[in-house]
Amino acid sequence: MKRTLLIVDDEKNIRVGLKMMIEREFPDRYCIHMASNGQSALDLYRETCADIVITDIRMPVMDGIRLIAELAIESSGDGPAVVILSGFDDFEYAKTAIKYKVKDYLLKPIRREELFDLLNRIEKDFTKQEAIDRQREEESELFHKELRASRIRQLLLQESLLSEDELEEYSREIGFQKFEKPYTVAVVNFRYDDGSRMSPSETESLVERMSDSLEGKLEIMTSDYEGRLVLIGSPKSWFHELGRQAEEKGWRGLHMGISTEGYCLLDIRNRYEEAIHSLQYTFLYPQANYIEYEAVRTERRNFPVPHEDIRKLANMLGTEHEKEMLLLLGTIFHIEHLQHIDLSYLERVSRLVNEQVLDEVFLLYGESSVEVLKLYKKVGNMSNFQSFHDYYRKLEHLLISVNAYVTMVRSAYTEEHGDMKEAVAFIEESYNRSLNMAMVSNHVSLNYSYFSETFKAYTGENFVLYLKKVRIRKAKELLLKSSVKLSMVGESVGFENSKQFSRVFKELEGVSPHEYRIKVQADQHIKGDSSSSESI
Repeated sequence: MKRTLLIVDDEKNIRVGLKMMIEREFPDRYCIHMASNGQSALDLYRETCADIVITDIRMPVMDGIRLIAELAIESSGDGPAVVILSGFDDFEYAKTAIKYKVKDYLLKPIRREELFDLLNRIEKDFTKQEAIDRQREEESELFHKELRASRIRQLLLQESLLSEDELEEYSREIGFQKFEKPYTVAVVNFRYDDGSRMSPSETESLVERMSDSLEGKLEIMTSDYEGRLVLIGSPKSWFHELGRQAEEKGWRGLHMGISTEGYCLLDIRNRYEEAIHSLQYTFLYPQANYIEYEAVRTERRNFPVPHEDIRKLANMLGTEHEKEMLLLLGTIFHIEHLQHIDLSYLERVSRLVNEQVLDEVFLLYGESSVEVLKLYKKVGNMSNFQSFHDYYRKLEHLLISVNAYVTMVRSAYTEEHGDMKEAVAFIEESYNRSLNMAMVSNHVSLNYSYFSETFKAYTGENFVLYLKKVRIRKAKELLLKSSVKLSMVGESVGFENSKQFSRVFKELEGVSPHEYRIKVQADQHIKGDSSSSESI
């Protein structure tokens, strides 16, 4: 962008000479105007708002000093960069002009090097000041943007009525007077396929990229306290087009709830609640990128909570009624009425299935495989999914997996626990060896994880504790025989060293092996004495 430069001198040769010198040195920098006196220059300045004024001091009609003073008044202190042309006998005038913050002065006759150097310095100052102004403007815009966002968030949470003064303050800080009416509120959420949510800043960036080509005006874009993106703008068709663009680009995870139109400031909160309500129902319509409040505002179907069916579902796990179980699940959720059902019903039923079916299974049968556990934790909350369809599909898969798991565990009990009896017998025979659960599970040809759960269910204890108890039981038998050295007892029953043996013995029996031997021997002696007395 060219800067405007005004040359003021009553001598035409000086004016034209300066113009030619500057244009040759800076061919694309300046748009130059000329004036022969101060009054003409002031009139030109009012038309052009020149960035730089180079002026002589002694001129007819209005001299340079008067011109500088008028420019200061005209521009309210933020005027052009002024350079004075001065002869030696004008120097006193030049000093007087300094109080008007002239940029510099050039002595006649003008030397081109000094002129060009001065213009370059002025350009450098302009560039620096413009950078400062831009930074201040950006900071100011950021401040006002954050202030507007903060005020909007407060307004969305506002439940009590606002006073007229508060309304005026909100309106001013939000800039509501400049809103195009009627406006619409939309709430946007983006979930990935795994159910995780895109951050508000990323969602905002996505919407900005899509909205560049849309016809309309977006007044506000900010996040609410739940991390969802809130948009306020007009016309409503702007939001429809935004949703269509998301669909065309294949952004299946972007969903938007759209309110009815609003007119006054207090409508914003109600329209926001409408948009939230609409957004929630995108959960039931996975193919829809957006839903308007008009489509879901009517009363939706609700049903009594099917406690009896949920109890039946729990009873079916671990049986051969998998098909009937899945049909019952569809009945519980009323899948045939899904398009017209109240979302709160699905949330209640989902919670009860978790609590009364899945939680109870894992509480009774223990932990299943890592994969099933991951799915179990995810299915525990419908909000972990993009849509109800995704949630329901995963719930079916989990029930099938849990059904197979429970069936497998129960089968261990229905076959007289043959594998577990064999495992226990093997431990009784091999307790004095370096034994671990992998060796025992391999001995009975069972999967490690399955063996762990089934062994615990059969014996009531995990493998490590059970093996400890067997070894300590055998050690106690040896301690009754005074001929066996204490240092050999631990090694004889499978412990790595006497220190480990003593620690485990005290952990299970409450006393050390030595204390136990003394106690048992004393008890036997007392018992023997009592028997002798009775015989006498």
